[in-house]
Amino acid sequence: MFHQRIPEAFQPLPSPAERRRSVWSGLLPRRGRAAARAALSSALAATDFAAILAVTLFMQATYEIAYQEGKFGAGSIRGLQLAALLGLIVVATNALRAEYSLDTVIAQKPFLQRVASLWLVAWAAVLVVGFMTKTTGEYSRLVSFGSFFAGLPVLILSRVAMTRLVRQRLTASSASVSRVHLVGYEEDITRFYASNAIDQLGLRIVGTSYLRRVDSGADNAARHDQLQEDLDLAVSVVRFLRPDDVFVLVPWTDNAEVERCIDAFLRVPSALHLRPGAMLDRFPDLQVARVGGVSGINIGRRPLNLGEIVLKRALDLTVATIALVALSPLLAVIALAIKFDSPGPVFFRQKRYGFNQQPFGVFKFRSMRTEANTVFRQATRNDSRITRTGAILRRTNLDELPQLLNVLLGEMSLVGPRPHALAHDRSFERRIALYARRHNVRPGITGWAQVNGFRGETLTDLDMERRVACDLHYIDNWSIWFDIQIMIQTLISRRAYRNAF
Repeated sequence: MFHQRIPEAFQPLPSPAERRRSVWSGLLPRRGRAAARAALSSALAATDFAAILAVTLFMQATYEIAYQEGKFGAGSIRGLQLAALLGLIVVATNALRAEYSLDTVIAQKPFLQRVASLWLVAWAAVLVVGFMTKTTGEYSRLVSFGSFFAGLPVLILSRVAMTRLVRQRLTASSASVSRVHLVGYEEDITRFYASNAIDQLGLRIVGTSYLRRVDSGADNAARHDQLQEDLDLAVSVVRFLRPDDVFVLVPWTDNAEVERCIDAFLRVPSALHLRPGAMLDRFPDLQVARVGGVSGINIGRRPLNLGEIVLKRALDLTVATIALVALSPLLAVIALAIKFDSPGPVFFRQKRYGFNQQPFGVFKFRSMRTEANTVFRQATRNDSRITRTGAILRRTNLDELPQLLNVLLGEMSLVGPRPHALAHDRSFERRIALYARRHNVRPGITGWAQVNGFRGETLTDLDMERRVACDLHYIDNWSIWFDIQIMIQTLISRRAYRNAF
């Protein structure tokens, strides 16, 4: 007797227990990753909380030993309450803005400004709570001030230590990394591997699906069928591998192919990502932004928003005013030394390009002998035109002090890209990409390039390219703390005086 295979429609269905096991087995990789990431985030949060707790309790214990003969009582409880409130505010805020997520740690974005601003906000909140509950008088001012000033560096150091530990221990086989599947044409996938250090991306590539290029002579039906065949196979592989994320590397110029990839991979239980090829490599911080009712990909923001402009200007005016008053005796001595050393004016003023390429006259102490020939010629090492006093001024950067007047006039800032002579600007703007972007902010007396030693004579385009790269880094990463860091390094860093002559 001939027996046919029972039709699939009449075969018995799996039991409920078998179906549950099948579903959970499909979700297990994600559950394991979620658990590992939750543990990592909890460890980072606990480290922040422990750092705040340790600093506050240490300050409270020191105060009680020094002023209360080591009698621990209600003060210790109040110190614990203060630490707990600060810790809860910091940890809760960081958790809400995903500060403890693995992706934030891997991205290696500067966090100094975020930590410092949150620390100020946390203390402001503590003061508000104390005022509302009328308990500010119960806390020692010495403990509060000590915790405020010591807590920030301890918090920063603990964060640096933890993030460095995570990055060192993180490998492609770690349970917390994302399992990724790549889809695209062979050249696009090859470019992805060539332009990324896979071991440092914080992910594990579990599969790759190559799409075939359609013969240019094929008709539309053949093109459709070939791509559909490739996508069906890729979807089957993705369903089998169950990755966390699928990256479609097809160039955005192939609009129809991208649309069909989206339709195909939206049907699988994985996060879907489009990667716009070379554009993303050039602009790594692309964001989707809305202006009015229009959406677009934001590849660059204004250098400074209104609040940042006001904050930076306030810092400039405050520091420049204090510096001019405090340094006025030194400025008078320098002026007399210049007059006695060589004939000519004390100040030297030269046109430079400022914000938005608007020309202005920059003030400097004259460090060279006056010449009848007014054609610009850059100073070189051992230049015979440099006077004895001028050589000292240039080596110590004191010749730049009169630019504090430019700061007060609003033509310059304390920190920013150094303004170059007009002849240099015109020459290098044609030869170095994005050189003119330096003029998107006010020029500065000192800058990130200067504290890194990129100053003085520019003999080659490479010398200027290094300087411009530092200036663009400053523009893209500006913060008030970055300005303060550069001003401090200008005074104490040896590199800030390198190549000075």
